[in-house]
Amino acid sequence: MKISILNKNELENEFTIGAEFYQPYYVQKVDKIKSKNNVYLLGNLCFLITDGDHSATQYTDDGILYLLSESVKEGYIDTNIKRYISSDLHNSLKRSKLKPRNILLTKTGVYFGKSAVIPDDFPEANTSAHVGKFVVKEEIINPYYLSTFFNCEYGYSQLRRRGIKASRPEIKLIEFFDIKVYVAAKYFQNIIEKTIKKSIAILDESKEKIDFSKNLLLSELGITNWQPKHKLFFIKNYSDTEQSKRIDAEYFQPKYDEIINAIKAYKGGWDALGNLVDVKKSIEVGRGEYLDEGIPFVRVSNISLFELSEGKYISEQLYAELTQDEQDIPFEKSKTHQPQQGEILFSKDGSPGIAYYLKDKPQKMVVSGGILRLQSKADTINNEYLTLVLNSVLTQEQVKRDVGGSIILHWRPEQVKETIIPILPQAQQLQIQQKITESFELRKQSKQLLENAKRAVEIAIEQDESKAIQWLDAQLV
Repeated sequence: MKISILNKNELENEFTIGAEFYQPYYVQKVDKIKSKNNVYLLGNLCFLITDGDHSATQYTDDGILYLLSESVKEGYIDTNIKRYISSDLHNSLKRSKLKPRNILLTKTGVYFGKSAVIPDDFPEANTSAHVGKFVVKEEIINPYYLSTFFNCEYGYSQLRRRGIKASRPEIKLIEFFDIKVYVAAKYFQNIIEKTIKKSIAILDESKEKIDFSKNLLLSELGITNWQPKHKLFFIKNYSDTEQSKRIDAEYFQPKYDEIINAIKAYKGGWDALGNLVDVKKSIEVGRGEYLDEGIPFVRVSNISLFELSEGKYISEQLYAELTQDEQDIPFEKSKTHQPQQGEILFSKDGSPGIAYYLKDKPQKMVVSGGILRLQSKADTINNEYLTLVLNSVLTQEQVKRDVGGSIILHWRPEQVKETIIPILPQAQQLQIQQKITESFELRKQSKQLLENAKRAVEIAIEQDESKAIQWLDAQLV
């Protein structure tokens, strides 16, 4: 048992008097910061601390970029995850308009505690109530340094201790003001900014290779510039409803037919996903089994084309029960839930249609019931190419057709198996495979630079800036 003993006058947070707030881990992190010189309260470092739109936002098909909490990653903004709003709505939401060098920080939910800076070349944008916005006093603190501080253990631990609420992590705007920040020397802050910007430049190069691959795929199908168009009026035969067992208008939108017809007309042919892979369901362990550390339990919110993140954990004992070795059991019927090298993880619930390829041997983990495990059983297609198709507009539109009209998005495994996949010639598949491999390597380099920047800030707090710079320079050798 770990305990902390405090006097009443030592209580730091009027919003939280629970024991969790004063766990030794959290107290020790704050004490370390307080032992330094040049420590500021966050409220004294900012001109503005606010958040995004609190209304029931009306999204549009295009217009002004609207960032969601899941758009904010550690160190960068993922513009693949976005919505759009009208110019009129954007102009009415003046408080949450985003400008270059504003800091964003997710303040609630499963994406809690991730921070990034709006880059100089970012388009006009707005954001939601789940995202905090900080306008800093740059004569004192560099926004890239402060964002990296939020992401490192000394910043995140302060966010997390305030985010301990009954149901899910959440930090109130007023709680940000008392967060303690070590303000490092200016030259060190500038080095952190350069490191983050270098990481983002490499990340952009990685994205270009993915975009090239997606464009190659669409050009093969003759739909390079295709854009979905929602129609208010169209005619379908009653026999179509009988065949599909659907009567909702969304399912029969012509935009879905355009994608399906383009794939089926492709000269190289196509096949159903269920003929290309075996599909295995995963498992739910229940919230009562979640831990703050242990074996990663990967949920839909932790999966993307580029990486698997961690959020929840389970015990070693439960992991052992869920991953017992089985001999001569078919993949689809196996009860062992440890993903294996060569599989594709594919989301079916919540945010269906996100695929991640396990090219390397994965660490110990169990994936949630909202994620399917796919294992290749055909030699007509390589896994990198298939992963790209599953993350492309070709599959995304099929997902939207299948789950349209549902309040909670749920893509049934039998629908997943019926997803149609174009079979490009091996030469094009290999070209895409190479680009995807190169993209992933660049992504690793980018991520490592972000991790280096975080660790350098931690070393500056634990020791000093010169030691942090020595460590950072050593990582480049």
